[in-house]
Amino acid sequence: MHASAAPSAWGRIFLPFALGYYLSYLLRTVNAVISPALTEELGLSAAHLGLLTSAYFLAFGLAQIPVGMALDRFGPRRVEAALLLVTALGAVLFALGDSLPALGFARALIGLGVSACLMAALKGFALWYPPERQSSMTGFIMAAGALGALTASAPLEAALPFIGWRGAFWLVAALALIASVQIYRSLPDALASGPRGSIGGALRVVAGIYVAPAFLRYAASAAFFVGGFMALQSLWAVPWLMHVNNFDLAGAARMLVVLNLGSLVGQLSIGLLGVGLARRGIRALALLRWGYVCLLLAQLGILWSLAPPILLWFVYGLFSAVNSQTYLAASRAFPPALFGRVSTAINLMAFAGAFFVQWGLGVALDLLQAQGYAMASALWLSFAGLIALQLIGFLPLLKARDPAPSAAPR
Repeated sequence: MHASAAPSAWGRIFLPFALGYYLSYLLRTVNAVISPALTEELGLSAAHLGLLTSAYFLAFGLAQIPVGMALDRFGPRRVEAALLLVTALGAVLFALGDSLPALGFARALIGLGVSACLMAALKGFALWYPPERQSSMTGFIMAAGALGALTASAPLEAALPFIGWRGAFWLVAALALIASVQIYRSLPDALASGPRGSIGGALRVVAGIYVAPAFLRYAASAAFFVGGFMALQSLWAVPWLMHVNNFDLAGAARMLVVLNLGSLVGQLSIGLLGVGLARRGIRALALLRWGYVCLLLAQLGILWSLAPPILLWFVYGLFSAVNSQTYLAASRAFPPALFGRVSTAINLMAFAGAFFVQWGLGVALDLLQAQGYAMASALWLSFAGLIALQLIGFLPLLKARDPAPSAAPR
C-alpha cells in the first residue's frame, strides 16, 4: 500500500524530510548574508570568499555517488539520519573556526552532512507515493527548501546583530541534531530496493549511468541552471544587488526574501498543480523545457534591467522552481531500482556546477577588476557568461524524450 493512503503519511514521511531539506537549504544560502562579516573578520578576497562558500558544494557533490549507492541499499532513513549528525559537527566547527582553512573544512563537513537531504526525500517519495504524485511531492519538498532560504535572508540579517554569525551556527547545530533524531524515529525503514552486488559491480552500474545518452542530455542543464541558481542565491546575488542595483546590505537581504518568496510560490504551484498536470500528460520534462525558457528570459531581464528589481528577482525565483523536475525527468529514463543513483548523479552535476560557477565568478571578478573594470561591469560580464552557458546546456533537452508513466519509479 502506498504511503499516501495512510492518514499519518504526511506527518510521518513528508515533515521529517521537509525539516532536513529546510536545514540543508538554509546552510546552502547562509553565506550570502554573513559574507560581509566573514570578509571583514578574515580579510577575504572575492576568490577566497567564493572558494570558502563553494566548499559546501564540492563536498556535497563528491558525496553524491556513495550517497546514491547507500540510498538504494540502506534506504533513506538510515542514510539521512547518520549524515545529519555530520552536519551538526560541521556547524559546531564553523562556529568555532577562526581561519580560512578551519572554516573551509567545517563548511565542507556541512556540505557532506546535508548531501542526502533532497535525494533521500525523492527516494522516499519513489518508494512510498504513487507515480502521479511525484512532481507534486517534489514541489512540496522544494518549498521546504525555499523556506530555509527565506530564513537565511532578511530574518538572519535582522538577527545577526544579536547572535552574530557564530551564534547562528550554534543554533544550526542544534537543529541538525533534532532533525537527525526525528528522521530516524519517524521514517519507515526501507532496505535494498536496488541490487546487492559487490562494490565493484555497483560502481560499474554508476559508471554506466554517467555515460548513458539519457543522462548526458540532462548533465549540462543541471550544472548551469540548477548549479547557477544555487551559486547566485547562496552568494553572488548580494554583490549584484549592492553594486549593480545600488542596494545596501539590508536592502539586498530584502531582495533575497523576494527571490526566495518567488521560489516558494513556484514550488508550491508545482506541488498543488503537479498531479493534475501529470494526468493531462504534462510531466517533468515538459515542465523543465518551458520553465527554462522562462528562466532564461527572466535572467536577461535582470541583466538588462528591463523591469524593477523586485519584479525581476521574484520572477527569477518563481521559474527556478522547475529545477527540481530535472531529477524526475532524468530518473524516469532508467529502471526504478536505480532511482537513487540516477538522481544523485544529476545532483552531482548540479553541485559541481554550483562549485565551479560560484568559484569561477569570484575568479572572473578579481581578474576583470585587475584589468580596470568596475565591480558592476565585472558582475555584468560574468553573469552574461553564465547565461550563455545555460543556453548551451538547454539545447540537449530539446532531444530528450519523456517515458511513459508506466516507466516511472514505484
